[in-house]
Amino acid sequence: MPDPDTRDLPAFAAALADRLPGSWTSEYHQHEEYDDQFPTAAQVWDMNLVSGAIAQYVLRHHAVLTHEDGTRLYLIDRPGHPGEHLAGALAPPDIDPEAFRGVREPDGIAVSTDVDMAAEDVHFDLLPRYATALAKVQHNAAHPPAPPGAPAPEPETIVMTWYGDGLLAAKATSQEAAKALRENGFTYDPAEHAFVLPGDDTAHQARCVRNAGQQLDAHGIGVTLRHPPKQP
Repeated sequence: MPDPDTRDLPAFAAALADRLPGSWTSEYHQHEEYDDQFPTAAQVWDMNLVSGAIAQYVLRHHAVLTHEDGTRLYLIDRPGHPGEHLAGALAPPDIDPEAFRGVREPDGIAVSTDVDMAAEDVHFDLLPRYATALAKVQHNAAHPPAPPGAPAPEPETIVMTWYGDGLLAAKATSQEAAKALRENGFTYDPAEHAFVLPGDDTAHQARCVRNAGQQLDAHGIGVTLRHPPKQP
């Protein structure tokens, strides 16, 4: 049986699905009229060759390859280049458009009708850039910015106050802060409503303060050192 002519888009798409790593399926779509190219093309995640071809040319058909993990590739002929096709990624569905803000598109590529060469280019060029862009979008979707007008939360800060006898007192406002203070030599004094660190051994006290500061910083908690206000 002769090899399929991969200059023909449906044959190329089916062959590419077989060559790419993992399990891929291929769906071919012929366009009966001009508007048929846009429902799928509107999902193309590209601001270069592929989107340019969609905007400038009437496309007779397209194919979509779908990986078992949901990744989708969009394939069309490359207008004016009979020895090439265009391959681009389709954007992941059901993600807030705001999550795409600031993320560079994993622009599509021109690939040879030689399906082995095309599979190598897609695997080592297009798909890694798609994975990088997808990870950024998913991160943005999981960590949306605060709504406009909502005040940003104030970062927690621990104030450590030196007293005349060398005593250092710190008030914790969270469990993480209290834990860091306790683990670095501070003890809670109910009378002061604060964690205190005696100054009998100044070298030891300095180490405790430094270590506590590093541990607090790891939790995003700042430290401010100050002296008590002078008595009138």
